[in-house]
Amino acid sequence: MSSGYFLSDVAMIIWTYPTLGGLEYVLHHGLSMFAIMQSILTGEAEYYIFMVLFTESTTPFVNLRWYFDVAGMKSTKRYVLNGIAMFLGWLVRRLHMVTFYGLHIIPPVLAIMNLLWFFKIAKGMVRTLRKNKTHTS
Repeated sequence: MSSGYFLSDVAMIIWTYPTLGGLEYVLHHGLSMFAIMQSILTGEAEYYIFMVLFTESTTPFVNLRWYFDVAGMKSTKRYVLNGIAMFLGWLVRRLHMVTFYGLHIIPPVLAIMNLLWFFKIAKGMVRTLRKNKTHTS
């Protein structure tokens, strides 16, 4: 369902470019679809993908607001109700400042640390294999 939504949304962005958004929206949607498909095909990182998709829950309200605006329906009850729903969706996602920054800082730092540790492990393995090769020769 999410991939279908992202695909239709990116198609509309490209069709009306740059009215609905620029290349950053195309990149956002492309990366989102890639992550979803990777999770589906590999069976990995489902929880992470779920959390990321949860942050997209207000996107339909944002898009619907734009449609109401373009259709000249800004003074309708639907426009107001949609705005309230969009606000409530953002309100539910509200995080403490420390949590918000932690979510943006900690994962990249841990990823870098894991890469450094992986290279240290690989270097140690190569060193050990070379040492064993010279002793067995």
